[in-house]
Amino acid sequence: MTSEILGLADRYAEALIELAEQDGALEAVEADIGKLRAIVAESADFRYFITTPTYSRADHVKGIGAVLEKAGVGDLTRRFALLIAGNRRLFALSAICDAVLTKLAERRGEVSAAVTAARELTAAQRESLKKALKKATGRDVNIEVAVDPKVLGGLVVQIGSHMVDSSLRSQLQRLQLSMKGVG
Repeated sequence: MTSEILGLADRYAEALIELAEQDGALEAVEADIGKLRAIVAESADFRYFITTPTYSRADHVKGIGAVLEKAGVGDLTRRFALLIAGNRRLFALSAICDAVLTKLAERRGEVSAAVTAARELTAAQRESLKKALKKATGRDVNIEVAVDPKVLGGLVVQIGSHMVDSSLRSQLQRLQLSMKGVG
């Protein structure tokens, strides 16, 4: 993602949070943005729709309006997303959702960690990981787990710009590189 998109997302996120604070609707907006983020993540067709500039402004407004109505989001979030569509900024919707959720978590003193594992983590494993990350960061940590069988084993954990890759895959790659040097 380019710095321009991140800057744009940051500005829109700040504006939405400010409006939500004024309306006393921070929790509702956070839930709505979570729904919208999930829709973007789960639907390749929707991602194509919001990132394709060949659709007209009217098509984008109509399409996002229909998706939001079906998702049952609140009025503030709906008006905000329609504004984004009207301003031809739907291509940044995913980044805006991420920025809103990150900023709200930061306000609560939380950080988010993206975790990639070879298979789904059990509830006990999630809790253990949360505790270890809290100890390491000194803050409450929300984890989002993605499953990627290519990891083979271990975990890849990313918090902000910091990444720890303890996956079996990367260990095997490092071993392979070191063996190439011997010979």
